[in-house]
Amino acid sequence: MAGRVDLDGNPINPMTICMIGAGGFIGSHLCEKLMSETQHTVLAVDVYSDKIKHLLEPTSLPWNGRIQFHRINIKNDSRLEGLIKMADLTVNLAAICTPADYNTRPLDTIYSNFIDALPVVKYCSENGKRLIHFSTCEVYGKTIGAFLPEDSPLRQDPAYFLLSEDASPCIFGPIEKQRWSYACAKQLIERLIYAEGAENGLEFTIVRPFNWIGPRMDFIPGIDGPSEGVPRVLACFSNNLLRHEPLKLVDGGHSQRTFIYIKDAIEAVSLMIENPARANGHIFNVGNPNNEVTVKQLAEMMTQVYSKVSGETPLETPTVDVSSKEFYGEGYDDSDKRIPDMTIINRQLGWNPKTSLWDLLESTLTYQHRTYAEAVKQAMSKTTTN
Repeated sequence: MAGRVDLDGNPINPMTICMIGAGGFIGSHLCEKLMSETQHTVLAVDVYSDKIKHLLEPTSLPWNGRIQFHRINIKNDSRLEGLIKMADLTVNLAAICTPADYNTRPLDTIYSNFIDALPVVKYCSENGKRLIHFSTCEVYGKTIGAFLPEDSPLRQDPAYFLLSEDASPCIFGPIEKQRWSYACAKQLIERLIYAEGAENGLEFTIVRPFNWIGPRMDFIPGIDGPSEGVPRVLACFSNNLLRHEPLKLVDGGHSQRTFIYIKDAIEAVSLMIENPARANGHIFNVGNPNNEVTVKQLAEMMTQVYSKVSGETPLETPTVDVSSKEFYGEGYDDSDKRIPDMTIINRQLGWNPKTSLWDLLESTLTYQHRTYAEAVKQAMSKTTTN
């Protein structure tokens, strides 16, 4: 760790980072990297600490004293500004980001992603502190290609589906399609951050994740995630596989998505943290365009991978079709395909993702299979004891 330098050869000085949402999936991996590979200090802000418990205890850990957990709900806690003032950099990961919530809890979704983020931006701007804000690829909404006729040969041209931070429009469905409540709130906070930069000199970086996947992502309601609601597609499929149920393909599973391994993505965030001269004022797509599949192909691949890691025989009927209305409720809408343009992050930070879809699925499902088995074992021992 001694003598670490940034991309321009300058020494990297230890900094204090206020990380809001540190106890979540992304936050836990970022904390891990910062503790094991740097000398930075983290003020970890969240309402839960389960996923970073291994970093907080025991006190004999080599990074003891460099990570402090603060149990704070940012909606209504006056301590937040003090922590931001103590830090050199704030990383804001807090959000409601589960698709089923977008049309069933649109008010919570809008408040969580816009209203609750306002004080964070304000405190950073007023106190001259740098901000790395996590947004989403959802801000792009639908692609231009989604509006082409079904039989148009242009649908085969990736240019109509490529999403570029500084060129692509943000196209949302009508207001009654409440699925876009999340994307709209996220886009508005991005615009506010950008305006703070332009008018008040806020130093900021905005991250747009494209389906980050890996160990510790929420995957089973009540065990490794919220007890209610429908999680994201990969978590839904994991859930079905672990419970020996067919995987549900929404509207036939024709939508296409790209998936990136969490450790690749965290490497990109680490470069943003330690190279402010190259990252400030930029919006970065962070995804893996090489790992693109239809949701149906994803289901087939996950069935194969899970069979390998668990030793269990796949179900005779591994998938079933369901309508989006039946699965997500009224007001659901979607974009058919999203490919991240990696030009800007590659130019500014020299970063490219490495891990293949098969390998990231194998790592994730191995972790989930083990975690689920342990949870079932614990539940059975409690039943036996009672």
